[in-house]
Amino acid sequence: MMTNSNFEFTNPTFLWLLLLLPILSVWLYISKNRKQAKLTLASTTAIQKSSALGLVYQFLWVLKLLSLAALIVALARPRNVAVTTKNKKNKGIDIVMATDVSGSMLARDLKPNRLEALKKVAENFVDKRPNDRIGVVLYAGESYTKTPITSDKSIVKRTIKSIEYGDIEDGTAIGMGLGAAVNRLKDSKAKSKVIILLTDGVNTAGSVDPKLATELAKGVGIKVYTIGIGTNGMAEMPYAKDYTGKLLFKPMQVEIDETLLRYIADQTGGRYFRANSNTKLKTIYDEIDKLEKTEIEEFKYYNYQELYRNLVLLAIGLLVLEYLLKNTLFKSFI
Repeated sequence: MMTNSNFEFTNPTFLWLLLLLPILSVWLYISKNRKQAKLTLASTTAIQKSSALGLVYQFLWVLKLLSLAALIVALARPRNVAVTTKNKKNKGIDIVMATDVSGSMLARDLKPNRLEALKKVAENFVDKRPNDRIGVVLYAGESYTKTPITSDKSIVKRTIKSIEYGDIEDGTAIGMGLGAAVNRLKDSKAKSKVIILLTDGVNTAGSVDPKLATELAKGVGIKVYTIGIGTNGMAEMPYAKDYTGKLLFKPMQVEIDETLLRYIADQTGGRYFRANSNTKLKTIYDEIDKLEKTEIEEFKYYNYQELYRNLVLLAIGLLVLEYLLKNTLFKSFI
Protein backbone atom coordinates (compact mmCIF):
# COMPACT_ATOMS: atom_id res chain seq x y z
CA MET A 1 0.00 0.00 0.00
CA MET A 2 1.38 3.41 -0.96
CA THR A 3 0.04 6.89 -0.20
CA ASN A 4 0.83 10.11 -2.09
CA SER A 5 -0.35 13.59 -1.14
CA ASN A 6 -0.98 16.25 -3.76
CA PHE A 7 -2.19 19.85 -3.61
CA GLU A 8 -4.68 21.03 -6.24
CA PHE A 9 -7.31 23.64 -7.09
CA THR A 10 -10.76 22.30 -7.98
CA ASN A 11 -11.75 25.51 -9.84
CA PRO A 12 -8.42 27.09 -10.89
CA THR A 13 -10.16 29.46 -13.36
CA PHE A 14 -11.14 31.73 -10.46
CA LEU A 15 -7.46 32.48 -9.84
CA TRP A 16 -7.57 34.81 -12.85
CA LEU A 17 -9.54 37.20 -10.63
CA LEU A 18 -6.31 37.84 -8.72
CA LEU A 19 -5.36 40.06 -11.66
CA LEU A 20 -7.92 42.56 -10.31
CA LEU A 21 -5.76 43.22 -7.28
CA PRO A 22 -3.13 45.34 -9.11
CA ILE A 23 -5.99 47.38 -10.68
CA LEU A 24 -7.53 47.99 -7.29
CA SER A 25 -4.13 48.96 -5.91
CA VAL A 26 -3.81 51.65 -8.58
CA TRP A 27 -7.29 52.90 -7.78
CA LEU A 28 -6.32 53.01 -4.09
CA TYR A 29 -3.28 55.11 -4.93
CA ILE A 30 -5.35 57.61 -6.95
CA SER A 31 -8.06 57.76 -4.28
CA LYS A 32 -5.49 58.41 -1.56
CA ASN A 33 -3.96 61.31 -3.53
CA ARG A 34 -7.37 62.91 -3.97
CA LYS A 35 -8.06 62.74 -0.26
CA GLN A 36 -4.71 64.29 0.53
CA ALA A 37 -5.25 67.08 -2.02
CA LYS A 38 -8.32 68.25 -0.10
CA LEU A 39 -6.22 69.02 2.98
CA THR A 40 -4.73 72.45 3.46
CA LEU A 41 -0.97 72.28 3.54
CA ALA A 42 -0.55 75.73 5.15
CA SER A 43 0.38 74.38 8.53
CA THR A 44 2.46 71.62 10.13
CA THR A 45 -0.73 70.11 11.54
CA ALA A 46 -2.26 69.75 8.08
CA ILE A 47 0.92 68.09 6.78
CA GLN A 48 0.96 65.63 9.69
CA LYS A 49 -2.72 64.86 9.21
CA SER A 50 -2.15 64.31 5.49
CA SER A 51 0.68 61.88 6.17
CA ALA A 52 -1.29 60.00 8.83
CA LEU A 53 -4.34 59.83 6.58
CA GLY A 54 -2.25 58.28 3.82
CA LEU A 55 -0.88 55.57 6.10
CA VAL A 56 -4.33 54.81 7.50
CA TYR A 57 -5.85 54.47 4.05
CA GLN A 58 -2.99 52.26 2.90
CA PHE A 59 -3.28 49.95 5.88
CA LEU A 60 -7.07 49.62 5.67
CA TRP A 61 -6.95 49.00 1.95
CA VAL A 62 -4.26 46.35 2.37
CA LEU A 63 -6.63 44.57 4.74
CA LYS A 64 -9.43 44.78 2.16
CA LEU A 65 -7.18 43.55 -0.65
CA LEU A 66 -5.91 40.64 1.44
CA SER A 67 -9.49 39.75 2.30
CA LEU A 68 -10.45 39.82 -1.38
CA ALA A 69 -7.42 37.72 -2.31
CA ALA A 70 -8.36 35.12 0.31
CA LEU A 71 -11.94 34.97 -1.03
CA ILE A 72 -10.72 34.54 -4.62
CA VAL A 73 -8.39 31.69 -3.66
CA ALA A 74 -11.24 30.15 -1.63
CA LEU A 75 -13.44 30.22 -4.78
CA ALA A 76 -10.73 28.22 -6.57
CA ARG A 77 -11.30 25.47 -3.95
CA PRO A 78 -7.78 24.54 -2.83
CA ARG A 79 -7.47 21.10 -1.30
CA ASN A 80 -5.03 18.37 -0.41
CA VAL A 81 -5.65 15.02 -2.06
CA ALA A 82 -4.26 11.91 -0.37
CA VAL A 83 -4.20 9.03 -2.84
CA THR A 84 -3.77 5.58 -1.33
CA THR A 85 -2.85 2.90 -3.85
CA LYS A 86 -3.41 -0.74 -3.05
CA ASN A 87 -2.39 -3.50 -5.43
CA LYS A 88 -4.19 -6.79 -5.50
CA LYS A 89 -2.14 -9.49 -7.16
CA ASN A 90 -4.04 -12.22 -8.93
CA LYS A 91 -2.51 -15.67 -8.96
CA GLY A 92 0.92 -14.93 -10.36
CA ILE A 93 3.51 -16.81 -12.36
CA ASP A 94 5.91 -19.43 -11.07
CA ILE A 95 9.12 -19.56 -13.08
CA VAL A 96 12.01 -22.02 -13.02
CA MET A 97 15.23 -21.09 -14.78
CA ALA A 98 16.84 -24.36 -15.93
CA THR A 99 20.41 -23.47 -16.84
CA ASP A 100 23.12 -25.50 -18.54
CA VAL A 101 26.42 -25.23 -16.62
CA SER A 102 28.51 -27.62 -18.72
CA GLY A 103 32.12 -26.75 -19.66
CA SER A 104 31.07 -25.37 -23.05
CA MET A 105 29.24 -22.56 -21.21
CA LEU A 106 32.71 -21.06 -20.68
CA ALA A 107 33.05 -20.48 -24.44
CA ARG A 108 34.13 -16.94 -25.24
CA ASP A 109 31.81 -16.15 -28.15
CA LEU A 110 29.75 -14.11 -25.65
CA LYS A 111 31.67 -11.75 -23.39
CA PRO A 112 33.35 -12.53 -21.08
CA ASN A 113 31.88 -16.01 -21.62
CA ARG A 114 28.45 -17.57 -22.09
CA LEU A 115 27.90 -18.33 -18.40
CA GLU A 116 28.85 -14.88 -17.10
CA ALA A 117 26.81 -13.17 -19.82
CA LEU A 118 23.81 -15.30 -18.84
CA LYS A 119 24.19 -14.56 -15.11
CA LYS A 120 24.09 -10.81 -15.72
CA VAL A 121 20.99 -11.00 -17.92
CA ALA A 122 19.25 -13.45 -15.58
CA GLU A 123 19.73 -11.11 -12.60
CA ASN A 124 18.15 -8.24 -14.54
CA PHE A 125 15.27 -10.53 -15.49
CA VAL A 126 14.65 -11.37 -11.81
CA ASP A 127 14.57 -7.65 -10.94
CA LYS A 128 11.73 -7.19 -13.43
CA ARG A 129 9.59 -9.92 -11.84
CA PRO A 130 8.71 -8.51 -8.38
CA ASN A 131 5.35 -10.26 -8.24
CA ASP A 132 6.39 -13.76 -9.26
CA ARG A 133 8.09 -16.71 -7.62
CA ILE A 134 11.31 -17.95 -9.21
CA GLY A 135 13.45 -21.04 -8.78
CA VAL A 136 16.81 -22.10 -10.24
CA VAL A 137 17.73 -25.56 -11.56
CA LEU A 138 21.24 -26.30 -12.81
CA TYR A 139 22.26 -29.17 -15.03
CA ALA A 140 25.30 -30.53 -16.84
CA GLY A 141 25.90 -34.30 -16.75
CA GLU A 142 23.22 -34.44 -14.05
CA SER A 143 20.83 -31.91 -12.52
CA TYR A 144 19.87 -30.47 -9.17
CA THR A 145 17.78 -27.67 -7.70
CA LYS A 146 19.97 -24.75 -6.72
CA THR A 147 17.06 -22.74 -5.29
CA PRO A 148 13.44 -23.88 -4.85
CA ILE A 149 10.68 -21.58 -6.08
CA THR A 150 10.63 -18.51 -3.85
CA SER A 151 9.29 -14.97 -3.83
CA ASP A 152 12.51 -13.73 -2.15
CA LYS A 153 14.34 -12.17 -5.08
CA SER A 154 17.48 -11.49 -3.04
CA ILE A 155 17.94 -15.25 -2.58
CA VAL A 156 17.39 -15.90 -6.28
CA LYS A 157 19.90 -13.22 -7.29
CA ARG A 158 22.51 -14.52 -4.83
CA THR A 159 21.98 -17.98 -6.28
CA ILE A 160 22.54 -16.75 -9.83
CA LYS A 161 25.68 -14.86 -8.82
CA SER A 162 27.11 -17.98 -7.19
CA ILE A 163 26.71 -20.23 -10.23
CA GLU A 164 30.08 -21.67 -11.25
CA TYR A 165 31.32 -24.29 -13.65
CA GLY A 166 32.54 -27.50 -12.04
CA ASP A 167 29.95 -27.92 -9.27
CA ILE A 168 28.50 -31.00 -10.98
CA GLU A 169 29.71 -33.64 -13.40
CA ASP A 170 30.27 -32.32 -16.90
CA GLY A 171 28.00 -33.18 -19.82
CA THR A 172 24.69 -31.95 -21.21
CA ALA A 173 21.65 -33.71 -19.73
CA ILE A 174 18.87 -31.58 -21.20
CA GLY A 175 16.22 -34.17 -20.29
CA MET A 176 17.30 -34.23 -16.65
CA GLY A 177 17.43 -30.44 -16.43
CA LEU A 178 13.94 -30.13 -17.88
CA GLY A 179 12.65 -32.98 -15.70
CA ALA A 180 14.01 -31.39 -12.50
CA ALA A 181 12.35 -28.08 -13.43
CA VAL A 182 9.03 -29.83 -14.15
CA ASN A 183 9.25 -31.57 -10.78
CA ARG A 184 9.56 -28.17 -9.08
CA LEU A 185 6.48 -26.79 -10.83
CA LYS A 186 4.09 -29.75 -11.09
CA ASP A 187 2.31 -28.99 -7.78
CA SER A 188 2.28 -25.21 -8.22
CA LYS A 189 -1.08 -23.44 -7.86
CA ALA A 190 0.09 -20.41 -9.87
CA LYS A 191 -2.00 -18.99 -12.71
CA SER A 192 0.85 -19.73 -15.08
CA LYS A 193 3.85 -22.07 -14.82
CA VAL A 194 6.90 -21.35 -16.93
CA ILE A 195 10.33 -22.91 -17.50
CA ILE A 196 13.16 -21.04 -19.18
CA LEU A 197 15.46 -23.79 -20.43
CA LEU A 198 18.87 -22.65 -21.65
CA THR A 199 21.56 -24.79 -23.23
CA ASP A 200 24.49 -24.45 -25.60
CA GLY A 201 24.75 -28.05 -26.74
CA VAL A 202 23.24 -31.40 -27.58
CA ASN A 203 21.73 -33.87 -25.12
CA THR A 204 24.66 -36.23 -24.39
CA ALA A 205 24.06 -37.39 -20.83
CA GLY A 206 21.46 -38.23 -18.23
CA SER A 207 18.84 -40.90 -17.78
CA VAL A 208 15.79 -38.86 -18.78
CA ASP A 209 14.72 -38.56 -22.42
CA PRO A 210 14.12 -34.84 -23.23
CA LYS A 211 10.94 -35.75 -25.14
CA LEU A 212 9.56 -37.63 -22.16
CA ALA A 213 10.30 -34.61 -19.94
CA THR A 214 8.51 -32.49 -22.53
CA GLU A 215 5.40 -34.68 -22.28
CA LEU A 216 5.49 -34.36 -18.50
CA ALA A 217 5.66 -30.57 -18.76
CA LYS A 218 2.82 -30.52 -21.26
CA GLY A 219 0.72 -32.80 -19.06
CA VAL A 220 0.81 -30.45 -16.07
CA GLY A 221 0.33 -27.25 -18.07
CA ILE A 222 3.88 -25.93 -17.99
CA LYS A 223 5.03 -23.62 -20.78
CA VAL A 224 8.70 -23.96 -21.76
CA TYR A 225 10.73 -21.20 -23.40
CA THR A 226 13.93 -22.67 -24.80
CA ILE A 227 17.11 -20.74 -25.53
CA GLY A 228 20.09 -21.95 -27.54
CA ILE A 229 23.10 -19.88 -26.57
CA GLY A 230 26.15 -19.56 -28.81
CA THR A 231 27.25 -18.08 -32.10
CA ASN A 232 26.89 -19.75 -35.46
CA GLY A 233 30.06 -21.45 -36.65
CA MET A 234 33.19 -21.59 -34.50
CA ALA A 235 33.81 -20.45 -30.94
CA GLU A 236 36.72 -20.49 -28.48
CA MET A 237 35.83 -23.38 -26.16
CA PRO A 238 37.62 -25.15 -23.31
CA TYR A 239 38.93 -28.60 -24.32
CA ALA A 240 41.41 -29.53 -21.55
CA LYS A 241 43.37 -28.30 -18.53
CA ASP A 242 47.09 -27.71 -18.26
CA TYR A 243 49.28 -29.03 -15.42
CA THR A 244 48.19 -26.11 -13.17
CA GLY A 245 44.50 -26.82 -13.68
CA LYS A 246 43.99 -23.85 -15.99
CA LEU A 247 41.51 -24.37 -18.82
CA LEU A 248 42.85 -24.44 -22.36
CA PHE A 249 40.79 -23.04 -25.23
CA LYS A 250 40.68 -23.64 -28.96
CA PRO A 251 38.24 -22.87 -31.80
CA MET A 252 35.54 -25.53 -32.00
CA GLN A 253 32.33 -25.98 -33.93
CA VAL A 254 29.21 -24.77 -32.09
CA GLU A 255 26.64 -27.57 -31.89
CA ILE A 256 23.17 -26.82 -30.55
CA ASP A 257 20.24 -29.21 -30.99
CA GLU A 258 17.84 -26.57 -32.26
CA THR A 259 15.44 -29.21 -33.53
CA LEU A 260 14.98 -30.57 -30.02
CA LEU A 261 14.69 -27.10 -28.47
CA ARG A 262 12.03 -26.11 -31.01
CA TYR A 263 10.15 -29.34 -30.29
CA ILE A 264 10.12 -28.71 -26.54
CA ALA A 265 8.88 -25.14 -27.02
CA ASP A 266 6.24 -26.04 -29.61
CA GLN A 267 4.81 -28.93 -27.60
CA THR A 268 4.38 -26.85 -24.46
CA GLY A 269 3.12 -23.62 -26.02
CA GLY A 270 6.38 -21.72 -25.53
CA ARG A 271 8.91 -20.34 -28.00
CA TYR A 272 12.45 -21.11 -29.09
CA PHE A 273 15.11 -18.39 -29.20
CA ARG A 274 18.71 -18.32 -30.39
CA ALA A 275 21.13 -16.10 -28.47
CA ASN A 276 24.26 -15.55 -30.54
CA SER A 277 25.44 -12.37 -28.79
CA ASN A 278 25.19 -10.56 -25.46
CA THR A 279 22.71 -8.10 -26.93
CA LYS A 280 20.54 -10.85 -28.39
CA LEU A 281 20.53 -12.72 -25.08
CA LYS A 282 19.29 -9.62 -23.25
CA THR A 283 16.64 -9.03 -25.93
CA ILE A 284 15.37 -12.59 -25.52
CA TYR A 285 14.90 -12.27 -21.77
CA ASP A 286 13.21 -8.90 -22.26
CA GLU A 287 10.82 -10.52 -24.73
CA ILE A 288 10.02 -13.38 -22.36
CA ASP A 289 9.41 -10.79 -19.64
CA LYS A 290 6.84 -9.08 -21.88
CA LEU A 291 5.17 -12.35 -22.90
CA GLU A 292 4.66 -13.51 -19.31
CA LYS A 293 3.06 -10.78 -17.21
CA THR A 294 1.31 -11.17 -13.86
CA GLU A 295 -2.08 -9.46 -13.74
CA ILE A 296 -2.16 -6.74 -11.09
CA GLU A 297 -5.35 -4.95 -10.07
CA GLU A 298 -4.75 -1.46 -8.75
CA PHE A 299 -7.24 0.18 -6.41
CA LYS A 300 -7.01 3.88 -5.57
CA TYR A 301 -8.68 5.54 -2.60
CA TYR A 302 -8.96 9.33 -2.50
CA ASN A 303 -9.16 11.39 0.69
CA TYR A 304 -9.87 15.11 0.18
CA GLN A 305 -8.95 17.81 2.71
CA GLU A 306 -10.77 21.01 1.75
CA LEU A 307 -8.82 24.18 2.53
CA TYR A 308 -11.23 26.90 1.34
CA ARG A 309 -13.07 27.15 4.68
CA ASN A 310 -10.00 28.52 6.46
CA LEU A 311 -9.55 31.07 3.67
CA VAL A 312 -13.17 32.24 4.01
CA LEU A 313 -12.71 32.62 7.76
CA LEU A 314 -9.47 34.56 7.14
CA ALA A 315 -11.26 36.90 4.70
CA ILE A 316 -14.08 37.53 7.17
CA GLY A 317 -11.58 38.13 9.96
CA LEU A 318 -9.67 40.69 7.88
CA LEU A 319 -12.89 42.54 6.97
CA VAL A 320 -14.00 42.61 10.63
CA LEU A 321 -10.58 43.89 11.63
CA GLU A 322 -10.74 46.61 8.95
CA TYR A 323 -14.23 47.67 10.10
CA LEU A 324 -13.25 47.81 13.78
CA LEU A 325 -10.07 49.80 13.12
CA LYS A 326 -11.89 52.24 10.84
CA ASN A 327 -14.57 52.90 13.46
CA THR A 328 -12.39 52.92 16.58
CA LEU A 329 -8.66 53.48 16.49
CA PHE A 330 -8.50 55.24 13.12
CA LYS A 331 -11.87 57.04 13.32
CA SER A 332 -10.30 60.39 14.12
CA PHE A 333 -8.16 60.24 10.94
CA ILE A 334 -10.99 59.62 8.51
